[in-house]
Amino acid sequence: MRPGHALVLFSGGQDSTTCLAWALTHFAHVETIGFDYGQRHHVELQARQTVLAALRDRFPAWNARLGEDHMVDLAVLGQISDTALTSDTEIRMTEAGLPNTFVPGRNLLFFNLAAAVGYRRGLHTLVGGMCETDFSGYPDCRDDTLKALQVAVSLGMGQRFTFETPLMWLDKAQTWDMSQTLGGDALTELIIADSHTCYHGVRDHLHAWGHGCGTCPACELRKAGFERWRSGL
Repeated sequence: MRPGHALVLFSGGQDSTTCLAWALTHFAHVETIGFDYGQRHHVELQARQTVLAALRDRFPAWNARLGEDHMVDLAVLGQISDTALTSDTEIRMTEAGLPNTFVPGRNLLFFNLAAAVGYRRGLHTLVGGMCETDFSGYPDCRDDTLKALQVAVSLGMGQRFTFETPLMWLDKAQTWDMSQTLGGDALTELIIADSHTCYHGVRDHLHAWGHGCGTCPACELRKAGFERWRSGL
């Protein structure tokens, strides 16, 4: 068991659910924080409550460690963004070489606000599902970015914060493998049935790997990782 208590940036998706399971395995007390920023796939905010309830119900040991959930209204981020995640526009690559699903400043704001909540709650380990292996090139998902932000947040808060990113160097198949290792079939089945990743917010069809449109970048990545994992990585 690691020292201290943790606050997990929890969206209700596959990655953050896996990170929550990781935190519940390693820390005696864990809380969660979510952000409503006007995301196109707003259904993820419903999914996160379903996942939290299912974790409490199916994993009694984790339930004993799972504390309060915090929801932050971050509508201003959606108001100042012009992206495919905050408006009903076609997903495409931009001239900057990034997909237009990139929401500038999103993870920077998430960690700053999580640190503010953690400061008040005595939660000095912040856990996020950012990954630099299977990702779309988002600069705020990079390890260097988050290490620099950890330093800035700790200095600005006058307290040491530690940013944990358990998935940083894992591909999506390895993420599926991690969740299976952490929680067995019960956690894998929960992630498939209850978590949400699809950028289009589609939940009317359950694939072998979960709900989704099957064609957006998030679905394609999740599906491909699942298939690689099922075939033995």
